[in-house]
Amino acid sequence: MLIKVLGSAAGGGFPQINCNCANCLDVRLGKPGLAPRSQSSLAVARDGAAWALLNASPDLRQQVAGAPELAPLPGGHTSVRTSPIKAVVLTNGDVDHIAGLLSLREGFAFTIYATARVLDTLAANSIFNVLDRGLVRSVALVPGRPIALAAGGMDLGLTLEAFPVPGKVALYLEDPAAGPGFGTREGDTIGVKVAEPATGAALFYIPGCAAVDRELTDRLRGASLVLFDGTLYSDEEMIAQGLSTKTGRRMGHISMSGREGSLAAFAGLGVKRRVFVHMNNSNPVLRDGSRQRREVEEAGWEVAFDGMEFRL
Repeated sequence: MLIKVLGSAAGGGFPQINCNCANCLDVRLGKPGLAPRSQSSLAVARDGAAWALLNASPDLRQQVAGAPELAPLPGGHTSVRTSPIKAVVLTNGDVDHIAGLLSLREGFAFTIYATARVLDTLAANSIFNVLDRGLVRSVALVPGRPIALAAGGMDLGLTLEAFPVPGKVALYLEDPAAGPGFGTREGDTIGVKVAEPATGAALFYIPGCAAVDRELTDRLRGASLVLFDGTLYSDEEMIAQGLSTKTGRRMGHISMSGREGSLAAFAGLGVKRRVFVHMNNSNPVLRDGSRQRREVEEAGWEVAFDGMEFRL
């Protein structure tokens, strides 16, 4: 199984268009130890010919342009409208995970996989009617029920299993009158396991997660590869930098550090390869050689970058 990180940053990317925090300023100035990153997305394939996207970033066109394996192959096709992208899996309804669907409106067949909650969100917004429903099929994921990834009768040779993780409803769907969860319901945030039955290889992709609970701990124990929410290093870093009035918890993201952070939560799980994705521009681990980067690397973690590849 082939895995390619198309985008490793959180919503807004890095640098963010309107942000002049220390990280964004220095990456614009080209200072060493910092690299630009586009917004969160992965591409997965069994053989490199038919690909599934895990989330569809607003930066998707740019990401595809930088990944030749996602471009149409020259010649040998019955249609000039073709793409090796055969499926899109959505882990939530956040703008940085669904806006890229609008770049897939050009008339080719693929399948969208998401919970009924997220599919309802897409159906309620008429802008997504630009997707040709005669070509683009939607499949509702049922947590805990593995299914084969397919498009237009083509089996991608991979299975997909969704599972609930602690999270929060998308920002634009928040209802302040709905109490502490702002209207969060089951199906708003999921993680996914993508497996290759022929080899037994599997990866877990969890770009948004508010806490590592017992169910998630049991599921991930001993996994070969987990790509996990790395939005913030510390819960109040955006407040401390004057970027927001919200903590990570308020935004539905676990922090890396602290007694309840992801470094501590994963310490005894025996996960063979742990990779942070979806880093916010405020996160100090974006700086090579920073104290925080050294801490996560010494704990056995990697920090994803655009173009990073894995083979299972």
